Amino acid sequence: KDFSLSNEKDAHASGSDENLERGNWSNKADYLLSMVGYAVGLGNVWRFPYLTYQNGGGAFLIPYTLMLALAGLPLFFMECSLGQFASLGPISVWRILPLFQGVGITMVIISTFVAIYYNVIIAYALYYLFASFQKVLPWSDCFSWADEFCSKTRLVSDCNATLDGEIIHANYSFITNNNLTCINGTINYKPVQFPSEQYWNKVALQRSSGLGETGNIVWYLALCLLLSWIIVGAVLFKGIKSSGKVVYFTALFPYVILLILLVRGATLEGALDGIEYYIGRQSNITKLMEAEVWKDAATQIFYSLSVAWGGLVALSSYNKFHNNCYSDAIVVCVTNCVTSIFAGFAIFSVLGHMAFVSERPVSEVVDSGFDLAFVAYPEALSKLPVSPLWSFLFFFMLLLLGLDSQFATIETLTTTIQDIYPEVMKKLRIPLTLAVCILLFCLGLTCVTQAGIYWVNLIDHFCAGWGILIAAVLEIIGIIYIYGGNRFIKDIEMMIGKKSCLFWLWWRMCWFFITPVLLMAILIWSLVTFSPPSYGSVFYPAWGTAVGWCMIIFCVIWIPIIAILKIVKAEGNICQRIASCCRPAANWGPYLECHRGERYSHVIDTKKAKEHEIPTVCAFVY
Repeated sequence: KDFSLSNEKDAHASGSDENLERGNWSNKADYLLSMVGYAVGLGNVWRFPYLTYQNGGGAFLIPYTLMLALAGLPLFFMECSLGQFASLGPISVWRILPLFQGVGITMVIISTFVAIYYNVIIAYALYYLFASFQKVLPWSDCFSWADEFCSKTRLVSDCNATLDGEIIHANYSFITNNNLTCINGTINYKPVQFPSEQYWNKVALQRSSGLGETGNIVWYLALCLLLSWIIVGAVLFKGIKSSGKVVYFTALFPYVILLILLVRGATLEGALDGIEYYIGRQSNITKLMEAEVWKDAATQIFYSLSVAWGGLVALSSYNKFHNNCYSDAIVVCVTNCVTSIFAGFAIFSVLGHMAFVSERPVSEVVDSGFDLAFVAYPEALSKLPVSPLWSFLFFFMLLLLGLDSQFATIETLTTTIQDIYPEVMKKLRIPLTLAVCILLFCLGLTCVTQAGIYWVNLIDHFCAGWGILIAAVLEIIGIIYIYGGNRFIKDIEMMIGKKSCLFWLWWRMCWFFITPVLLMAILIWSLVTFSPPSYGSVFYPAWGTAVGWCMIIFCVIWIPIIAILKIVKAEGNICQRIASCCRPAANWGPYLECHRGERYSHVIDTKKAKEHEIPTVCAFVY
């Protein structure tokens, strides 16, 4: 017999689920791989290696590991526990503290902005993936699209040389005509652009001169964007039941490709130079005395683990109540950090070879972000034998890394809709998922115009920055200081069992003091060191920066708005109203009655029970 709360079950749910109304992961592997896929993204490949070599090589791993323990893991564990305990998404879970429900709305809005531009990056990867199906990679040489500044090698402009016992300074043509030799260290090179750079700007992006010159929609990027949204929609049409199976491939295969790239890269000439540049021939321990290094480590950990985006709460909300979320948090966090380190070896071994072939120092071929993924690394791959194969593998890896994160981001949005309109979502899950994808595709068309890359960079600069930090700071303050850290620990123990005081000592230290202080320090540092956004050498107009500020204000303005609305709707004088909004809602607690125990025995959603004319008990099958 199947004791369900509804005659029409959601595609999320199956007869074997503990929670028949919301559904659960089919098994633990589905959940873990989805979490790994969400946490491990493009930043692990194109940002962490760059930060490592820039901040002292191997010495950077010391602050990186410390920040994982002090900031990343405590927040990660908190969000996983919160979602699993209440079985609710990032907005509804704030029944725990109604005054702060705006924090959940901020998380969802930021995730929406990120979903728009993140799929554009996936579209870039798709475009390069298709472009790799050619005998000769189109960015391997200066073809018809190139201008006079395009060159595969550096061109000497002028230098110093010795003529008749005197040192002279002359242009290179004079030097060569007179069979002279340039003195080491005096050579100046002409400003040139490598084929991969011009291909990225002139062909792939058709990049305009700035944010103010929108230009036309780049049709092939628009088609790639459409394809990426079709993939996302197809995978999520049954929610976690379908996406949980796809991640077995999308989360694991990138590791296979990374291993292949590492083995191939390690066999190339110059690979050792690249790896030594990454980790450092001799790690620069003195770098640890610089505050910037610690800030970079904390920021990288914070963003790479995807905390305060709402996704961790949403994905964990589909766990069974007694799942060990503690061990899950440790496994996912460690996997994420090991992946970053491993990816660095794969990336820098190939870049070292590129530096060797082009007779340039490694520092001149290394970059981060878009320039690493779509300029430097493709340039390096184009110099390998059977270069289309290696290019295909690399961009296929980027595609999978991006899709994993995008699946979880869209699941965050659909989970939010499900919590607010559960009956509608049961009947119309597929149409609503399709509608979300179509809407975000249309909003993303601005990002595939000729000025699209400027919009992508602008959204990333603002929305994925301070908004997340503000949400994280308020989240930890609200749960630990207002709801009560000890009370929250008791909630966790209802799921994973009673633990000793010694077990909780570390978590209490982090939650009550270390983590909020670190987050505040990062937030203040980011605001103090703010610089207007730019893309390469192109600076944004004042109105562009203003648009960025408007986006971040739109994200966080809901925090005070919702707080004021909650206070206005409450009863009593102002102090009583604030106090009541700082107490958990009447329906806060475990989703299913059988998990509530004595602590939450008063929490019975009588309205729901009456609607379905059955008691709100755990569903089971026999």
